[in-house]
Amino acid sequence: MVWMIVKALISAAVIVAVAEIAGRMPRVGALLLTLPIISILAFVMTWNKEHDMSSIAALARATLVLVPLGLPFFVPFAISNRTGLSFWPSFVIGVLLASITIGTWFWISSPPINDPSSIESHQ
Repeated sequence: MVWMIVKALISAAVIVAVAEIAGRMPRVGALLLTLPIISILAFVMTWNKEHDMSSIAALARATLVLVPLGLPFFVPFAISNRTGLSFWPSFVIGVLLASITIGTWFWISSPPINDPSSIESHQ
């Protein structure tokens, strides 16, 4: 339980720090957002909990696919000066775009529900 609280505090501190820095220096904030800080923390925390490289490898493979699929989230913000969109419309459109790309990947890559062999291989 203590470890969960420590993980939550570390994660919250990183998010708050990036948000504060981004408000003052957008380019530095963007740099921090592009660094895999959360991934690094997740890998370390997963390793400390599991001590299993197969879990880390699976996390890394999924991350390699999902990071590019999440990039459409940023498009409405990046073009908001041209489109006249404010924060919340940009946010909603970004979430929808990322949800579509990520949801499509999950739909395409998920095993058929009625195929017992594919279910067993994912356990």
